[in-house]
Amino acid sequence: MSGTLYIIGTGPGDPQLLTLKAVGIIERCPVIIAPHGSKSGSSTALGIVSEAVAIAGKTIIELHFPMKKIRTGHEPAPEILAAWRHAAEQALHHLDQGHDVCFPTLGDPAIYSTGYYLYETICGIREQVKVIFVPGVAAMSSCSAALASPICLGDEMVAVIPATFSDERLRDVLERFDTIVLMKVHRVMDRLVELLKSADLIDRAVLVEKAGTSGERTCAKIDRMTEPPHYYSTIIVRKNPSTVRTLIN
Repeated sequence: MSGTLYIIGTGPGDPQLLTLKAVGIIERCPVIIAPHGSKSGSSTALGIVSEAVAIAGKTIIELHFPMKKIRTGHEPAPEILAAWRHAAEQALHHLDQGHDVCFPTLGDPAIYSTGYYLYETICGIREQVKVIFVPGVAAMSSCSAALASPICLGDEMVAVIPATFSDERLRDVLERFDTIVLMKVHRVMDRLVELLKSADLIDRAVLVEKAGTSGERTCAKIDRMTEPPHYYSTIIVRKNPSTVRTLIN
């Protein structure tokens, strides 16, 4: 009998934000395949898991997933496809031995997650594989909690987008939506600041760095930042002034 692959959202960083369901599954799974973005780095998702679950004695496989842009409707770079294929083959190897496998991924698997690329790759190799997704706390939810400010209320519209979009697409989103959650901001801060200023939204933009961790930091004056933010940073732009709080510095 083949095992089951569990693709598990670990939340943004705080191990206490792992769901009870996620903890129970990870405890039972004998194999963990964990992604990391740097060739020489370690898996952040695995680090979160290891603080909540005893992983000694489990088979731990850390795999490198290149951090390169993926565009809808375009073929990913060969090294990205190779990484997905390798991860899928590793998972199938253990599943075929009857072992359950868990694949922890940051935040929620449904939002810009490596987990779905792994899922699609496995399905492309073999159709009859049991895969179960376990949702996690999204980074934007943790950011909202840190700011004590909602993402949306009433009939407000929300957009969640990578800040690496073109200027034209970003301007369109900034104009049309009531709340804009900007992810992957760390490399494009200068461009974002100028776009937000031109849209007269710079005073509505708040950055949250390392949300849900001991290093969590907020900044409501992003145009005055002197250093680039950490990779795990999100900007929330909320137009509604009635619920934008001023408790942050």
